[in-house]
Amino acid sequence: MTAVLEPTRTLTLTDPRTGEAHEPVPVAGEQEVRAALAAARAAAPGWARTAPAERAAAVRAAADAVRAAADELAELNTRETGKTPDDSRGGVEAGIGTLEQYAQLGPLHRGRSLQGGWGATDLMVHAPRGVVAVLTPWNDPVAVAAGLLGAALVTGNTVVHKPSERCPRTGRRFAELLAAHLPDGVLQILDGDGPVGEALAGSPEVDVVAHVGSTATGRAIAAACARTGAKALLENGGNDPLIVDAGVDPLWAAEQAALGSFANAGQICVSVERIYVLTEVAEPFLEALVAEAGKWADRIGPLVDERQREQVHAHVREAVDDGARLRAGGELPAGPGSFYPPTVLSGCTPGMAVLAEETFGPVAPVREVPDLDTALREAAADRYGLAATVLTPDMEHAQRAWRELPVGTVKVNAVFGGAPGGAAEPRGASGQGFGYGPELLDEMTTTTVVHLAPAPR
Repeated sequence: MTAVLEPTRTLTLTDPRTGEAHEPVPVAGEQEVRAALAAARAAAPGWARTAPAERAAAVRAAADAVRAAADELAELNTRETGKTPDDSRGGVEAGIGTLEQYAQLGPLHRGRSLQGGWGATDLMVHAPRGVVAVLTPWNDPVAVAAGLLGAALVTGNTVVHKPSERCPRTGRRFAELLAAHLPDGVLQILDGDGPVGEALAGSPEVDVVAHVGSTATGRAIAAACARTGAKALLENGGNDPLIVDAGVDPLWAAEQAALGSFANAGQICVSVERIYVLTEVAEPFLEALVAEAGKWADRIGPLVDERQREQVHAHVREAVDDGARLRAGGELPAGPGSFYPPTVLSGCTPGMAVLAEETFGPVAPVREVPDLDTALREAAADRYGLAATVLTPDMEHAQRAWRELPVGTVKVNAVFGGAPGGAAEPRGASGQGFGYGPELLDEMTTTTVVHLAPAPR
């Protein structure tokens, strides 16, 4: 392992709403990390040989246990991350649905065959990869963990799970509910921060590192996997654009933009991070977006901590200093907690951090552009490649968007939504490999090609 871990460290977190300190959480030391990996490795052969239907039944039972503990998990999540109770409960419900989905899909996951000739056939057979290290984020800890853990477990892998250090109790409690329905060693749980994640990512005992989090951490994980030979499965943030085309209803477009920018205080991987609006509808759209910001002021919770609030406010102040106009919000509120108001900026230019970087807060930076060509060109000029949205009444323009924007997901006329169980494959600095959906089962397995030919008589 590449990290040196001290056995006596603790994590001390504060309540994002009140600023009060929570009880410290012990951090896993090197012995705990080694023991967890050894237990997962020892359990791997038996779990891989367990019938798919039996593995699926265990995950389905775990989903029932999570449903029974939904209130507890939601309350923990709100205390640790500041999410509103409704958002926290929604994340738990989404996680339950995801576990149930993989319990259904796991036994149906199958390979293919290819007839090479009359007497020769190739069989492509899936097998678990082995030990999966799952490193999950704080902004939706139950829903994200349910996807990665569910897919890894139903395909016969064993897992070592490290929840985010910003919500360790939520992550641990969720994983404990799953582990109670699994054989010993199949799901191990470690509390810790960056050094613990680094130790897992750099261990030769790990076959897959599945990570949802920052781009910088994702790049470090990719480098570690290149050294060990493990597979890196990464979703690492985004800088998602929203294009408001000519001819749309500006009031409806503003509602969509506000939902994408302000939901969960802008702390969603696929939040709207930058808005390109065509001149034809720019002013009525901006007026409506300012009104929407006022409506959202009492709907959102705080940012996860003071460090995150400082980053968001720095992006806003830099934009204003460089000529952007503050149309709503943008001021630090008085009182305890790490709250930040829904903020609207107009007159933004490409060099500003609010357009060039992931702000991850309730900020809607707007850039007025003359035409769709300009909007598509500027939206595409970005190192991230997670998702994008286009609001347009013109299906030709919608098709141009999904063909020309270099992102994994293009949403037409809705900032959130999509098919239940749908997949996503990020690009560029946003990561690599499918997350969610049936395709995630492929990511968690290897394929053995068996060439069958008759022996000569």
